[in-house]
Amino acid sequence: MSSNTFGKLLSVTTFGESHGPAIGCVIDGCPPGLEIDAAEFVHDLQRRATGKSRHTSARREEDAVEILSGVYEGRTTGTPIALLIRNTDQRSKDYSNIAQQFRPGHADYSYWQKYGIRDPRGGGRSSARETTMRVAAGVIAKKWLLQRYGVRVRGYLSQLGEITPTGFDWSAVEDNPFFWPVAGQVPALESYMDALRKSGDSVGARVNVVADGVPPGWGEPIYGKLDGELAAALMSINAVKGVEIGDGFASAAQKGTGHRDLITPDGFASNHAGGILGGISTGQQVTASIVLKPTSSLRLPGATVDASGAAVEVITTGRHDPCVGIRATPIAEAMMALVLMDQALRHRAQCGDVGEVAPRIPGSIDG
Repeated sequence: MSSNTFGKLLSVTTFGESHGPAIGCVIDGCPPGLEIDAAEFVHDLQRRATGKSRHTSARREEDAVEILSGVYEGRTTGTPIALLIRNTDQRSKDYSNIAQQFRPGHADYSYWQKYGIRDPRGGGRSSARETTMRVAAGVIAKKWLLQRYGVRVRGYLSQLGEITPTGFDWSAVEDNPFFWPVAGQVPALESYMDALRKSGDSVGARVNVVADGVPPGWGEPIYGKLDGELAAALMSINAVKGVEIGDGFASAAQKGTGHRDLITPDGFASNHAGGILGGISTGQQVTASIVLKPTSSLRLPGATVDASGAAVEVITTGRHDPCVGIRATPIAEAMMALVLMDQALRHRAQCGDVGEVAPRIPGSIDG
């Protein structure tokens, strides 16, 4: 069993293995009284699931959530919530040929050096299967944020290989397997992925995630910065190699006169900072972007070494995503929601008596 913990007042510990009997998580710090039912996890888990289209891994898991504790008569009790998903489509034999080889670009070698032992089937943290439980925990955070504060967290795929959106329409995002915001580009994406899959190669991607309705004041000035903790949570997702808040690295080419978000009585004139200043939310839309590397498990041969240090050629068979970014949108949403819920709880604990401070500037001029 292995674990990861996110947050301070709200913590999520995940456990289990990709090819073990089950995966699960324990959510500690969720306030009591939130109505929750196992059926509410289905939508987001299906958004993350493999086997839904030819563009993702062919693995087909039921991903049925069992609530083991922390919920009584349909409401959270304030005690730790334990969730369990039983694996139903493991294929451990797919990894037998590479059990003693280190895949280039994969965590095989770094795990070996850290622990002196590794599970070649993707045990614990090194398989994206682990992110299923992050999405499950995110369902609770999303619902709590929406009910208590009207905060809505959404994401979309903003780049696939060299392809970027030619426009933007939220209504298109949930109507295609890519979470792509332009319906007219979906056929081109499908052709691109068909050719990529046929070649045996993989490609990277970019996902944008935004939160609307975040009130000003969430976050802390130094050690609990909202943007710092959001970046850490997003970077903890498998295959993520870069995180941007607001304009991110594009800020390097901007002048101060263009980057600063001018303030008017009617609202902020722009949002280059991504809704966070000094580690604290401004009341604007909170925006972040992640970049995911190409899948390292390929059926194309590559040079590596085995556990004895001898030079070998590795070929990875089995079921793997040609682009892990296609399924990353609900994962990024979950991590943002968990960070925001934790920050909301911490703000309530420290500054709950402050109340609303005047003047309250609208997040944007156009509303």
